[in-house]
Amino acid sequence: MAKTKMTFEESMSRLEEIVAELEKNEKPLDETITLFEEGLALVKSCDEKLKSYENQIDELMKKSGSDSDEN
Repeated sequence: MAKTKMTFEESMSRLEEIVAELEKNEKPLDETITLFEEGLALVKSCDEKLKSYENQIDELMKKSGSDSDEN
């Protein structure tokens, strides 16, 4: 598990790989736990990124005046 910053898409792709490996149920318990821990970290990272993107979008909408209910 590399500690480099991954993009959201890279994190999701790695998470999909981990889920596929865990679904096979072929790894020893130690490896399974390690994969599970990595998956949890990726979920947390993705959640934080999504919240950050949501905040950025909210700010952009406020700046452009598009957050009103005049639509």
